[in-house]
Amino acid sequence: MQKEGKRKVKVHYSRKENLTGVMFVVPALIPLLIFWVIPVVWSGGLSFTDWDMMSENINFMGLKNFASLLRDPKFGDVLWNTLVFAVGSTVPTIVLGLLVALLMNGARKGPGVYRTVIFAPYITPMVAVSVVWSWIFEPRVGILNYILGLFGLPGSQWTQSSSTAMLSVLIVTVWKGIGWTMIFYMEALRKVPQSLKEAAAIDGANGFQQFWKVTLPMISPTTFFLVIMSSISSLQAYDQIQVLTQGGPAGSTRTLLYYYYQEAFRNFETGKASAVAVVLVLITVVLSWAETEISKKTVFYN
Repeated sequence: MQKEGKRKVKVHYSRKENLTGVMFVVPALIPLLIFWVIPVVWSGGLSFTDWDMMSENINFMGLKNFASLLRDPKFGDVLWNTLVFAVGSTVPTIVLGLLVALLMNGARKGPGVYRTVIFAPYITPMVAVSVVWSWIFEPRVGILNYILGLFGLPGSQWTQSSSTAMLSVLIVTVWKGIGWTMIFYMEALRKVPQSLKEAAAIDGANGFQQFWKVTLPMISPTTFFLVIMSSISSLQAYDQIQVLTQGGPAGSTRTLLYYYYQEAFRNFETGKASAVAVVLVLITVVLSWAETEISKKTVFYN
């Protein structure tokens, strides 16, 4: 018997077809080129200069801006704050979003109303959300301390104390993002085959075991997507920090993006700020790569 090998079919396109394909792609590439590729390349080039956005002279500095970052004692704190914010916002947002989706999935009455109410904060601008929460966090007349007082609990300084400022920013970020993760998880849970749960129940699996062994693996692609998107979003957080704490008190909420803003638009050290931007891009790339590698062993694609 002859073994038939796989035949590779070569498809030849005419010049007219290739030109048509290019014409469809170019309109999408132009904004990407103008608003992403060119700024990234330009910022990378500025990271090797001493430009201050006002002088006409731009001098080449080599790696001095990056060396200055490493010598800056604030930079280590900024990296730590960024890590705390990324983990502290991503994990609770995904966990709480999944829990809410499970509750919505089992609700019999009014799931549409609940879904709308929970999702509403996500479509509200972060600046508006942060302004409202700044009133809630106000130590003297804020409603949060008032509620704590009703239960006999001591109030807190919230955004005005370095020990609780990061927690305050995280509360706002997680509260706003729960609805977004909930929507994705509700759709993922809807697509989990009921037959798999029934088979697990026949084998004697209880409710938690069905969730752990069947539901969780089946929705792992959604979890992977949410982890990637939430991690990148956390690295780009700015609005809530600017409104609530301005990076303080004492730099306790200063993350990489906010550090970039301060160096560029307050200190006018554009070269150093561009070096921060390069570091931020590298961290984003490495983080995405690491999460992708981990997903190869933990994500189940059916």
